[in-house]
Amino acid sequence: MASDLEKAQLMSVLARSKGNWGGKYDRTEHFKRFQNLKEIIKELSKQGWLIVYNKPGFTGISLNTQFKKEIIEFIEREMPHLRGIIK
Repeated sequence: MASDLEKAQLMSVLARSKGNWGGKYDRTEHFKRFQNLKEIIKELSKQGWLIVYNKPGFTGISLNTQFKKEIIEFIEREMPHLRGIIK
């Protein structure tokens, strides 16, 4: 099972560095440093926080804008040093 910190770290990378919300997604291969990547994606997509795009040749992920407030609160709770940084 993926830890909440790992989930927050993945979502913070998606939100901060690339602004991947809604229709703007990033390829999963860019997140190889996350050891439990498949597990994190599975759990977050089940929650509805992560949108998975299965394209021919790659898989993309983005954050669900419908849960933007909850996602930002979750990231800030797990990673307090990011408070006020994610928009």
